[in-house]
Amino acid sequence: MEKIGKGIVLIGFLIVAVGIVVWLFGDKLRFLGRLPGDFRYETETTRIYFPFTTMILVSIALSLLMWLIQKIR
Repeated sequence: MEKIGKGIVLIGFLIVAVGIVVWLFGDKLRFLGRLPGDFRYETETTRIYFPFTTMILVSIALSLLMWLIQKIR
């Protein structure tokens, strides 16, 4: 049970850290979601948005972060 508790606390700290980064630097991160390769289709009644490129970049960043955490442990 102790490992589960530590994991939940670690996830909580990560969520808080991401929240602080978005809060402090949110205006500088506006390019996310508007990159070349992000799909956007809008009409008067329909709005479809799928950020392909942004999802790939976020996935790479999270994968590198997890790799670094594994190396540190």
